[in-house]
Amino acid sequence: MSLYNKLGVSANKEDVHNAIANLDAGLYPNAFCKVLPDLAANQEDFVNIIHTDTAGTKSILAYLYWLETKNKTIWKNLAQDALVMNTDDMSCAGVTNNFITSSNIARNKNVIDGEILSEIIAAPLRFSNILKEYGINLTLAGGETADVGDVVRTLDVGYTMFGRIPKAEIVDIDIKDGMSLVVFASFGKAIYEDEYNSGIGCNGLTLARHSVLDSTYSLFTETFDPSLPKEHVYSGKFKLTDMYEGYKVGDLLLSPTRTYLPIVKEVLSKYRNNIGGIIHTTGGGASKVKKFIKNLTIVKNNLFDTPPVFKMIKESGNIPQEEMYQVFNMGQRLEIYCDSEIAEKIIEISKKYEVDAQIGGYCMASEDSKVIIEKDGETIIF
Repeated sequence: MSLYNKLGVSANKEDVHNAIANLDAGLYPNAFCKVLPDLAANQEDFVNIIHTDTAGTKSILAYLYWLETKNKTIWKNLAQDALVMNTDDMSCAGVTNNFITSSNIARNKNVIDGEILSEIIAAPLRFSNILKEYGINLTLAGGETADVGDVVRTLDVGYTMFGRIPKAEIVDIDIKDGMSLVVFASFGKAIYEDEYNSGIGCNGLTLARHSVLDSTYSLFTETFDPSLPKEHVYSGKFKLTDMYEGYKVGDLLLSPTRTYLPIVKEVLSKYRNNIGGIIHTTGGGASKVKKFIKNLTIVKNNLFDTPPVFKMIKESGNIPQEEMYQVFNMGQRLEIYCDSEIAEKIIEISKKYEVDAQIGGYCMASEDSKVIIEKDGETIIF
């Protein structure tokens, strides 16, 4: 059993997928998000997409970092984490503009005070203003804030998002033999970011937290499930204020989830008909694309060098490479599968926004479906 499973989390979300197996898959069952008829205006040539997600256990890291530093600005990134988990999933299905969003924030009032709440609630406006500079409208429609200390030990920050687009703009995933894979860096500093982004995103933070942070954090019993095996609770080597390869550990783990919206918006405006699929490698990491292919092998043989944050997690937790690639994005959180002749053009678009991109692999027909990663002299097969 993987350490992630021992910590009570599943990278592949088997229980969730089993629970929804008999539900309607929507108009385009292989799209990255569920696509619904145009319930808003009942126009046959339009569709609706509604999506919801949270910042997950990243809020616990923010809480611990705040306890250690008393710096309330730590909290502002949580809103972006939750928002991007929605916008960028929806962009993989073709929605790149005119989002409407509503928040759902649940807190334990005894540990999350009003000032922290104000930081979190104010943050989406800043994010929407950044998107506006790139012609992307994100309308904030209010939301619900609940004090539920009996249910939530610290804080949960979530958003629900709605989009409406013409049917012709839907990206229905159809990755073909011979297509190229373009991977986009989750780390670095995009032109719309204020500082270095570690690339951690918003997945695998339970594993990261317990593998990196040392046992002194087990004193904060509100930050972990008391039923977890004690040997796996905060079993790492670091404090949040320690340094790793020139960066503070807390800053690496709490870098905001990067949005690729400006890039995807431009790519789809120019090359939509040449795109076989866009994959946001969140839950499931490098193996996520396997859910969307049939009789196809995807070989990932030119991925980015592993960024410091993932090196730190792997080394501190002694985590196998296969588990790392299934839980984390490992430096590339967006994949575009496209006709080979436009791959370099897509890369040029990304680099214009100072987000590194490169051809990371290729697709070939096969009897079954699998993802092969060739990295650092090791071959991993999902």
